[in-house]
Amino acid sequence: MTGYEALGDGGNETTTDLTRERIDVLSDEYEAREPFDLVEREHTETLPRAFAAGDFGRRDAEWVVQWYFRRGTVSDRERREAEERFLDNDYEEMVDAIQGAATADTLDEQLGALTTLTGVDVPVASAFLAYSHPEEYVAVGEREWAALAAADELDEPYPETVTPAAYRQYIRAVRSVAERTGHDCWTVYRALWRVGAD
Repeated sequence: MTGYEALGDGGNETTTDLTRERIDVLSDEYEAREPFDLVEREHTETLPRAFAAGDFGRRDAEWVVQWYFRRGTVSDRERREAEERFLDNDYEEMVDAIQGAATADTLDEQLGALTTLTGVDVPVASAFLAYSHPEEYVAVGEREWAALAAADELDEPYPETVTPAAYRQYIRAVRSVAERTGHDCWTVYRALWRVGAD
């Protein structure tokens, strides 16, 4: 059971009903079945302060990149290459970029700071934002995007290249679902992830 209901839209397509109750079910499934749940919760509590203060080590930053790519959405080869690219960053420059993003005032400034780093495109930057501002942002990927599109929350398919404008569109949709259903963004993220689990 995926915890969501496909509803006919009058044509050949189906939509996913993201009600408050469905999100509760899907989020509970996430907690029960996803191996990263506990460590994600721990990191959303500790990393925001550490990133804003610049008081973190290379491993903390590497963990975010590893988390993004180890959720099972890319091949092992792609994952290793992505993680190795991130390791090419100078430590001080990495700290400056992540702290700069954590303390910046706008999404454009946040993404701009993060994407100066080697191996950090907008999707990876979104993972850093999810752990520096978990009340405002969640990571973007094809799986989560597709779940929102199936729920008619996004009109377009996952873009070949995720731009800042595309991420802004995605996070607006996540926040809209969160506001409508009385959940926080991370709960909606967990539900979206579970929509694509099966």
